[in-house]
Amino acid sequence: MNESPVKTRRVGAILEVTLDRPKANAIDLVTSRVMGEVFRDFRDDPELRVAILTGGGEKFFCPGWDLKAAADGDAVDGDYGVGGFGGLQELRDMNKPVIAAVNGIACGGGLELALSADIIIAADHASFALPEIRSGTVADAASVKLPKRIPYHIAMELLLTGRWFDAEEAHRWGLVNEIVAADTLMARAWEQAEVLASGPPLVYAAIKEIVRDAEDAKFQDAMNRITKRQLRSVDVLYDSEDQLEGARAFAEKRDPVWTGK
Repeated sequence: MNESPVKTRRVGAILEVTLDRPKANAIDLVTSRVMGEVFRDFRDDPELRVAILTGGGEKFFCPGWDLKAAADGDAVDGDYGVGGFGGLQELRDMNKPVIAAVNGIACGGGLELALSADIIIAADHASFALPEIRSGTVADAASVKLPKRIPYHIAMELLLTGRWFDAEEAHRWGLVNEIVAADTLMARAWEQAEVLASGPPLVYAAIKEIVRDAEDAKFQDAMNRITKRQLRSVDVLYDSEDQLEGARAFAEKRDPVWTGK
């Protein structure tokens, strides 16, 4: 029996997901489908609140599509499974925080996968690129996501040239939230995850749905949908025990106890 290309570790409300396909953590169709199942189950598990995504080893986070698998017959337009490529970037209703702990090279679809996370923490030796332009193809998800994450003119230069850039530059443009020493990367990711796991899950869900809904909406239209409770997560939040708990805790000058209900 083949060993799974995706390792998971669950501690309390946090799920650690490790893409582990030696030698480079490239993603083929089977791996993508497995990742989709993992993130779908994370999304749907009420006991889980935060996920950390990283790569196995110290050199590669993920280089994207497995070209060797493609040469052996994997179709580029094949069945990536629920959530699309890597199981995350097209997963609907992902209303929980995801942290990418980039432990090395993140290029092509690997960088697109990192862009699917809400927070990106990079090891100091991490490097990034969108080299698809050099092989005559398009970094489609990055073309959508990167200009929303960093200044437009920088995003376009990276997309049009495919050049490599290091963690310091990625941080300078706001692509990554912080840079840490490689040997502290996972400790820092878990520290951040623990902070998020202690927070109000229904508010996180509302924030993520509002952000998605507002991407292509005019400001007032987006605000109207919120105030009229047309977004499911906002409607749930307004009627929740957690919202009452937040008010009570503030009045009583104590830390709130969030139940997600």
